[in-house]
Amino acid sequence: MSTEPGTLTYVYAVTRQTEHLTDVVSGLRGIDAAPVTLLADTSDAASDPLAFVVSPVSHRDFNETALKTHFEDLRWLENVARAHHDVVQAVAAAATVLPLRMATVYQDDTRARQALGGQRRTFTQRLAALEAHTEYGVKIYLPPPAASTAGEPSGEVGTAPPTTPGKAYLQRRRIQHHAREKVYEQAQLAAATIEAIAARFTSQRIRHAPQSGALSGPQENVLNDAYLIADEHAQQFRAAMTDAARDFPDIRIEVTGPWAPYSFAMAPADAPVPADGDERAERAP
Repeated sequence: MSTEPGTLTYVYAVTRQTEHLTDVVSGLRGIDAAPVTLLADTSDAASDPLAFVVSPVSHRDFNETALKTHFEDLRWLENVARAHHDVVQAVAAAATVLPLRMATVYQDDTRARQALGGQRRTFTQRLAALEAHTEYGVKIYLPPPAASTAGEPSGEVGTAPPTTPGKAYLQRRRIQHHAREKVYEQAQLAAATIEAIAARFTSQRIRHAPQSGALSGPQENVLNDAYLIADEHAQQFRAAMTDAARDFPDIRIEVTGPWAPYSFAMAPADAPVPADGDERAERAP
């Protein structure tokens, strides 16, 4: 690809260049519907050279100053994140892929090739480790406190109802507290069960911080794990998680995936460093 004046080279991921993948990528469109291509490391003499998955983006929107502004614009971020994710997922369906951080850009193709060649060893090792593996997420959600106490009796069986509003309030609080404790106990048992199941199938686990606010909705997210699963075990893993969820009716266990291995692409210390001051990176979705 020849980067046009006024554009930067946006990098979505690292992969191995093959004829099949070249055909797959030729039909993709990335950010702002720009054509996606493979940018190979021309110094690589191997039969399957490494390549960046790239597209041109506007310098006006992706220079350092513009990104500082755009990162405060949730709609802009959502559009870029969706386009980034769609490209990565499409490549992951056809080849082993290392997703890079959203908004990883280089001044031109030459700078991008230099970065690719400079990190060849790291990229090659990670691609080998992720071969025939896929990421799955497992989350535990607790119902809202009001929902967890639904159906609880207003008084103890065989006892007279409270005689004053104050006593009635204290009794309701005791019932609510007891119901909430039961939900947390169930979540702890579920987490232990999930970990035991994952130990049978997974090669790596990342424990992300629980989600909050709009991402979790009214429910409380208390577990947010990512697992790297060999493709040959993926169906068994999902089936085991589905069976386990039936044993914990008062909480919600959510399994997501298959995903490109965002959580396992590389160790934090290995994250690619852009080549100059106009380049910034944010973690991919």
